[in-house]
Amino acid sequence: MDDDISHMMDDGPVVKTKKSIKPKEIMRYCVVTGNNRPQKEMIRFVVGVDMVLVPDLKAVLPGRGIWVSSDIENLKIAVKRNLFAKAMRSKVQIPDGLGELIENLLLRRVKDRLSQARRAGQAVAGFEKVKSELTSGRGAVILSASDGAKDGRDKIMALARKLPIISILSSEDLSPSFAKDNVIHVLMQSGGIATGFLVDVRRLAGFR
Repeated sequence: MDDDISHMMDDGPVVKTKKSIKPKEIMRYCVVTGNNRPQKEMIRFVVGVDMVLVPDLKAVLPGRGIWVSSDIENLKIAVKRNLFAKAMRSKVQIPDGLGELIENLLLRRVKDRLSQARRAGQAVAGFEKVKSELTSGRGAVILSASDGAKDGRDKIMALARKLPIISILSSEDLSPSFAKDNVIHVLMQSGGIATGFLVDVRRLAGFR
């Protein structure tokens, strides 16, 4: 790859309009692979105060953005090859523990979306409640705690059919959103919250 990768940067965050026309999926160049990928599968970075690199998970911060596919290995390569500085054509300060920082920020977004779904009545927890929803043909996303029993997970998976099943979150991750202990099984109903949740949890998967 050419050392000059500044052409892979964006020109700033996308400004949303009030038009009702469904927008096309936004594609971005990964500075590590050089491939054009959907923005929802990537992490945007900008350079902030004192030339410190800042992860911009919402893709809203001002300035030109640098995009990296959302996984820890690509991030390590970007840092090792000094690709952020090459894109900016200037020295860039990389925060210590950048990968862990991104993982924690994504986990917070995932938890917030799950809590939002619960408050909106769009998420239920517990084996029997999830089973009932699935039997009734409802549900968009299934969450099964990574530390849950395999037999319970297998039973839910059999009912889930083609629904996406997320198993990278622990019971400790899931429980606070429902204000109870030992949450293992969760179902989210279809809608904007579930859609946003899937985007964030799939990006989180690259850092776990």
